[in-house]
Amino acid sequence: MTPGARVQASIELLTAIEAENQPPDQIIDGYFRTRRYAGSGDRRDVNARVYDILRRRAKLDWWIERTGLHQESTPRSRIIAHLILQERAEPGDFAQMFSGTRHCPDPLDDLEIQLTDALYGRPMLNRDMPDHVRHEYPEWMDRSFRALWGDALEREMSALNQPAPLDLRVNTILSTPEDALARLQEDYITCAPTALSPLGIRVEGKVRLGGARAFKEGLVDVQDEGSQLVSLLVGAKPGQRVIDFCAGAGGKTLALAAQMSDGGKLIGQLFALDISKYRMDRMIPRLKRAGAMAVKRRVISAVDEPWITENTGTADRVLCDVPCTGTGSWRRNPDERWRFTPENLAEIRESQQRILCDAAKLVKPGGRLVYVTCSLLQEENEQQLAWFVEQDPRFNPLPIDQVWAETVGGPPPPAGPCLRLSPASTGTDGFFCAVLERQK
Repeated sequence: MTPGARVQASIELLTAIEAENQPPDQIIDGYFRTRRYAGSGDRRDVNARVYDILRRRAKLDWWIERTGLHQESTPRSRIIAHLILQERAEPGDFAQMFSGTRHCPDPLDDLEIQLTDALYGRPMLNRDMPDHVRHEYPEWMDRSFRALWGDALEREMSALNQPAPLDLRVNTILSTPEDALARLQEDYITCAPTALSPLGIRVEGKVRLGGARAFKEGLVDVQDEGSQLVSLLVGAKPGQRVIDFCAGAGGKTLALAAQMSDGGKLIGQLFALDISKYRMDRMIPRLKRAGAMAVKRRVISAVDEPWITENTGTADRVLCDVPCTGTGSWRRNPDERWRFTPENLAEIRESQQRILCDAAKLVKPGGRLVYVTCSLLQEENEQQLAWFVEQDPRFNPLPIDQVWAETVGGPPPPAGPCLRLSPASTGTDGFFCAVLERQK
């Protein structure tokens, strides 16, 4: 691909990412799957540029507005601004890249030419930028982040805007951490045990995991270290009845299946519930690869689900990983930060409360309800926990150091009544986890 063709590919991908509600990596993989002419170098260059622009969108938009040209911020104008501000292109370079021939973007119009002239020689950072622009988050979240982090805001947001590592969870149904690590290294994959999860392996650099024997044979599965830790805090054991209430694609379900297995066989009952049949179906290949087909999958209704009534008070453990704003996963999906509004947050909070109340019905006396989000906002975490405990006094939050000692071992990394993880504090995605026990 020519430099201009790479720029056009970047524009097309940014447009698709903005329009579709899918993770950027899935959109990029699908794009290049139908463009076999693109070499590995082309894919790396385009991928890097697209993610770089996603992580600098607020700054790029600020500069575009700063010119006073009334140029709309679009994937194309952001590409132009990025080429000037970050890649240090010169105005004369654009005639070749934006030639309109051989898969190149259309030539710049008069307003875009003025934009390149106005931005040429400018640095990406400017002292006049407000913090929410400098650190790449929506202005309406500023109050929440400052209340949470205070003076640590810059450190936390900087870590949240870095690329995420690739973490794997060892599938103890089929392997041990030592054996899985050795098998990965036999395939020349540079990796090491994770710092906090006893089942985690962190991979160094970019690898094609699908070709690794350890992955194909189900010895490891992709799961962020933070997600592994909250799965361990469920404390699922063989012989129990356990429910993953919002199972999604099944990462935590697989982790629970391994906890409940003995001699390679799942002992007890493990249910994976979700309102999406598509997500339930996507789970099947992962279950097969992991040797966990004994998991019972069920598509449920968002409201008035009869199965909940039929199974009230029967579960030893219920994991409730609720839908959220996903602020803790911005490293992986940097576009997500621009998809939500304060109105969306209010709707999400109502949904979380409804799901939490439904999930609580399934917990038997003495059983545990584990509330999890991949959000960093207190509105979705501590405030929701306080609301629920007031609504249902049968549930008592357990000290997280007690639960951590029982399930992971040793003291938890951050102190506090609940578990809070973040890229800056623990090197993981951002997670919140509260463990509540129903009175006997």
